[in-house]
Amino acid sequence: MYQEKISIIRENIEKKFIGKREVIDNVIIALIAGGHVLLEDVPGVGKTTFAKALSQSVSAGFSRIQFTPDTLPTDITGTSIYDASKGEFRVVKGPIDNEIILADEINRTPPKTQSALLEAMEEHQVTIDGKTYPLPPLFMVIATENPVEQIGTYMLPEAQLDRFLMKLSIGYPVMDMQIKMAKKYLEGALDEELTPVVESKDIIKMREEMKQVVMTDELVEYALNIVDKSRSNENLEYGLSPRAALDLLTASKSAAYVAGRDYVIPEDIINMTKITLPHRLVFTTQSKMNRYTGYQLIVDIIDKVNRPR
Repeated sequence: MYQEKISIIRENIEKKFIGKREVIDNVIIALIAGGHVLLEDVPGVGKTTFAKALSQSVSAGFSRIQFTPDTLPTDITGTSIYDASKGEFRVVKGPIDNEIILADEINRTPPKTQSALLEAMEEHQVTIDGKTYPLPPLFMVIATENPVEQIGTYMLPEAQLDRFLMKLSIGYPVMDMQIKMAKKYLEGALDEELTPVVESKDIIKMREEMKQVVMTDELVEYALNIVDKSRSNENLEYGLSPRAALDLLTASKSAAYVAGRDYVIPEDIINMTKITLPHRLVFTTQSKMNRYTGYQLIVDIIDKVNRPR
């Protein structure tokens, strides 16, 4: 089974990204689910290192887009230029036309440029001068961002946040992991390129196997009830979208697959709600003033929904 390759991917990433197995597993879940990931944290905790380690572990095409205040939408999607030698226009595709995309510091660029990713992330295609071009089947965006309170950052539009399957925070490493990291750094091991351990076709096969994971009607209803409760919550301007509900179902099946099971259990759904739903919530002004967080709200909702046995 292709599922057996998951531990190989995890171990390969851990050669450069140390001490955050839960983060690694969650991104592998997103990769197999066919979703995109947003990594938010302070600078220097390894967001870019982790994204590059994942891309190096999979023998797939990789592009890195460094977002800056002067980045244009066409710098991402591509454009058409006039070829004087042939007397015609030709399309020059942008870095988005690849399999694994690292959108580094995505909130350093204005919303107009951020929105260049919307069509690609949702429909796996880009439109250049009115013509549509499909993206590779493996297509995945791993975006990093710094906290919005920092100077020179922009809020991501709600429509774009809703297209990220999950939002994760890496956090600081514990001391023993930091010591291990320091030793590897001094030895030069962290500068070494990783050898790919799987191919893109392996990930596609994993996605096909993941679809066969069993999710009972009772568990589907349980997940949808959690989403539905958000739509009548007084702390929110509006509730979670149908896209959020479908993403939760897919992520739950992928979580079961990564855990080595061919069936979903309630814990899969509960764990996935905490990373696939909070970033999509739009709070009322009063709730923002009270510093009510998306994670707190989702936990409160879970407590109020009857859990299947």
